[in-house]
This record gives sequence, structure tokens and C-alpha cells, in this order.
Amino acid sequence: MPNLEDLVRRVEHLLVRHAELQRTQHLLQQQVSDLTAERDAARQKLVAARTRLDSLIARLPAEPSADAQPPENGDEPGRGGDE
Repeated sequence: MPNLEDLVRRVEHLLVRHAELQRTQHLLQQQVSDLTAERDAARQKLVAARTRLDSLIARLPAEPSADAQPPENGDEPGRGGDE
């Protein structure tokens, strides 16, 4: 049977361990909070980027216009084949 001194040492050890675990839990809770805030900020940036992309895509013409087509056979102005 353990004597009183052994029990006191074990209880003190358990109290120290309990305090360590409480500090660890606090640090982990802070880390979760920080990561949650970081995730939320990243989600907001993603939504904003998607909105901008959707806006840009909506501004694109459905089909290229005749003005946007490149000249055929090297007849581009400023680049003559007859020079």
C-alpha cells in the first residue's frame, strides 16, 4: 500500500500534468480560431475572384467579330509580302 508521501507526489504530478494539458488545449483552441479566420478570409477572396471572373466572362462576345479575325495569307497591314 502506498504511503502518504507517494500519494502526495502523484497528486502533485497530476496537477502539473493537468495544468500542462490546459495550456495545450488553450493553444490548440487559439490555433483552430486562427485557422478558421484564415479559411473564412480565403473563402471571401475566392467568392470575389469568382464574381470578377463571371463578370469578365459575361463581357466576352459570344462569337468573334469579323474585325477580330486575323488577316489571311500574310496580308496584315504593315507586313507586305511584296516589299
